[in-house]
Amino acid sequence: MSEGTVAAEIRRRLEDAFAPQRLEIVDESERHRGHAGWREGGETHFSLLIVSAAFEGVSRIERQRRIHGLLADLLAGRVHALSVRALTPEEAARAGI
Repeated sequence: MSEGTVAAEIRRRLEDAFAPQRLEIVDESERHRGHAGWREGGETHFSLLIVSAAFEGVSRIERQRRIHGLLADLLAGRVHALSVRALTPEEAARAGI
């Protein structure tokens, strides 16, 4: 299954900003059918896992802020919800990811 345009834009921005070793973007919109923010065609609710050395020495809150700042225009419009798991390579290895 190919990525939609919103997911592709999220991927592009995160890859450009953080050069991740691993990046998973999952469109969970269908799980939210009938709830706030859901729209036909999906691409409204996402979860992501990003593993990047760019997060070394950066708090979990600051990682979230950086990611949300990078995607602010999407979050203000098309994207209703974004769940983020942002890890350093060492944290990912410890978690078996």
